[in-house]
Order: sequence, then C-alpha cells, then structure tokens
Amino acid sequence: MRDATPNPGGAPSSAGNEKVDPVIAQQTVLEEFRSLPSLEPREIVGLWRGRGIPSGHPFDGVLENLGWFGKRFTSDMRADALLFWSGKRRLIAIDPATIPLRLALRFHWVGRMCIARNLFSHLQRGFSAKGPVASVRTMPFGGAAGAAMLYDNQPIVDYFRRIDQHRIMGAMTIRGDERIYFFELERVDEP
Repeated sequence: MRDATPNPGGAPSSAGNEKVDPVIAQQTVLEEFRSLPSLEPREIVGLWRGRGIPSGHPFDGVLENLGWFGKRFTSDMRADALLFWSGKRRLIAIDPATIPLRLALRFHWVGRMCIARNLFSHLQRGFSAKGPVASVRTMPFGGAAGAAMLYDNQPIVDYFRRIDQHRIMGAMTIRGDERIYFFELERVDEP
C-alpha cells in the first residue's frame, strides 16, 4: 500500500529511483495521519501485524529488516510494543529498554544491512521482554485525542488513527526528535 514517495490521496508510493525530500515526505504522511479518525484504546486490543510507511525517517526499513512482526495490545491496557519473528513460526516480544535509542537513530543505516538481521536473530533472547513493556491510554495528538501507547522505559509514544475496520496507522514519536516514524498495523486476530 505504501512505498517511498508521497502521493496525494493518502499514500506514499514508489516513483522510481527519485530522491525523496524527507521533510516533504514527513509532512505528507503526517497530514494523512491527522486526516484519519481517532479510535479508543479498547478498539486496538489484539494482535496486529505491522509494516513501516516510508517517510524519510531514519528507521524506514530497519524494523522490517530485523524481522518485525507487529504489536500486541492486552485487555488490561498493556502492550508488547515490539514483536519480532523468532524463526519462522514463533513470536518474541523485545524489551525496548534494551535498545540504545540515540545510537540506533545515529547509525540507522546499519539496521538495514544483512549482518544486522543475522546478528539480531542471534541476540533476540537477550533482548526479550519479561512481560508487557508499554501502557495504552487516551492522549491528544494534532488536535484530536485518541489511543496512544507509552513505552515504559523509553521516551517514545505511539499514536494511532483508524484507516478502516481492520487497519490502523501509527505515528511513533521520540521525545527530543521532531521526526516521526509512521507505520500501519493490520489486525490478525479478534480480541
């Protein structure tokens, strides 16, 4: 659905090998996000498969390269913020507190390399979470209040808006960094 360059009508789309101005891409996707309706925290309970929406953010393509599956939200308003594939059939929840966030932003290009994927697959157990690592609540973003996920031990908040009955769009913000990482989640089970 979404690739590399902004496309009026709500989706960044591939336009060949053209360079994309990250500021324009960010603004275009942000406008799309803000145009979507808010949703309540209870509406996102369940398991969701994710994929990034390219917008010029340093993390574009990184999570997918590392085997990101998505997120899981529980009925007690807690969340597994980062679910990754461990092998071909098992999901593992990663504790974001183990990620050196500022280094990851600075050296983001390493996260797109094959060696990073291989290394991450071997280190997953050391990064695994002991339980949910984020809280879900209602918070304002861009003039509208809606579902948001606050990471317990990182300065990160994910805000969510509804695309349709089975898909939501997310905007991950990091305190102290004006860039936003955008992603889409598709429900893969019913709560």
